[in-house]
Amino acid sequence: MTQKYFSTIRSGLSLIKYNKLISSQASVFNCKRAIRSRAFATKPEELLEEEKLPFYKPDQFYPVHIGELLNSRYRVVGKLRYGSYSTVWLCHEKSEQRYVAVKILTKNHSSKTLSGELRIYSHLSKINSSHIGGSYIRGLYDTFDITTPDGTYPCLAHPPMHMSLHKLRLLSSSRRLSEFLLKETLKCILQALDFLHREASIVHTDIKPSNIMLSIDDPSILTDFEISEQQTPTLKKTIDSTRSIYTSRKLRLPRDMLWGQPVLCDLGQARIGPSHQGIIQPNIYKAPEVLFDMEWGYSADIWNLGVMIWDLLENKHLFNALDEDGDYSPSHHVAEMVGFLGLPPSSFIERSRETRNVFTDDGKWLAAGGVTIPATSLEEIEENLSAKNQELFLQFIRSMLQWDPERRKTARGLLDDPWLNSTSHS
Repeated sequence: MTQKYFSTIRSGLSLIKYNKLISSQASVFNCKRAIRSRAFATKPEELLEEEKLPFYKPDQFYPVHIGELLNSRYRVVGKLRYGSYSTVWLCHEKSEQRYVAVKILTKNHSSKTLSGELRIYSHLSKINSSHIGGSYIRGLYDTFDITTPDGTYPCLAHPPMHMSLHKLRLLSSSRRLSEFLLKETLKCILQALDFLHREASIVHTDIKPSNIMLSIDDPSILTDFEISEQQTPTLKKTIDSTRSIYTSRKLRLPRDMLWGQPVLCDLGQARIGPSHQGIIQPNIYKAPEVLFDMEWGYSADIWNLGVMIWDLLENKHLFNALDEDGDYSPSHHVAEMVGFLGLPPSSFIERSRETRNVFTDDGKWLAAGGVTIPATSLEEIEENLSAKNQELFLQFIRSMLQWDPERRKTARGLLDDPWLNSTSHS
């Protein structure tokens, strides 16, 4: 069933309306939520939520109880999700009459990562700019610590968000975003990057579908969440008198599938300034200058974005970068880059001695360790577009995937790209 999407403008911000997502899948989604919203306790030996993490230690996670007041300000309404180093809770802030998402970090969460994220938000708060891209960056309401005899748990209070692009595309049977939806999303994310790069001098370094979330345009989604938790509490496992493990409750889908705007989240790995060095980015999204330990800057985000775009439209990774054992391999990664882009120019090879591990001094492939260049092309593996539209799309991708960082288009330049602004769709 074809998905139909259209965009609208509200209050000067681009909002996206996802109309008629596959109805059967939406029904399954709601059915699952109804089933798991029945209140009963699990068996003691049954692992629940964060307990399933391979390195889970109870004392590392703060024992939240629904209904408690955090920092004398935020009343806990229900659990939104959990991760390796945090749990996230929907809370109601009475003084401001609003809902907030409070992320409670584990005790051993890297203070360096947290201080880096807070430094980024502090830096952003000092920027006086009317750039619309700032509205596509997730804001920070508050930070505080929960101090107990067992230790201190850092907390961040953010505006609540709905699902990520990663989860959104799983609602579709094709497991991919439509071309139109992808374009509308990119217009927002490119504005966000243009703001970060030109106005804030920030490199995000960690752009991936799970770090792009959809804002909540309909506040009744949050009130319905609270009512549902009160009427049919989620599954709960009582550990002892002080600790219970709660099941995360999903936010309901927006009525008429009217979603809010895409928002770029997670600034924990971001860097301030135009030039840096060191390892960044998820493996398959690493820019070539990162792989070869060269200096990198804003254009590393552009490479990252280009590879992610391919994933979202094609539902397959552009780069697999795996060796014979299924492990990530930088050599295989670079070989695939050469397969799609051709050999790098000498100007790139001369930037770092690390390039000599896979290239000769005159730029030829060494085939070290028997790693060969795959015989392929972007045209050969692109499966969803046709004719002129495919040609424009591949030009768009190639303008981001350049060996030399300086030759990649900027976020501002990409906003004017012919494919991005074309109204024809395959």
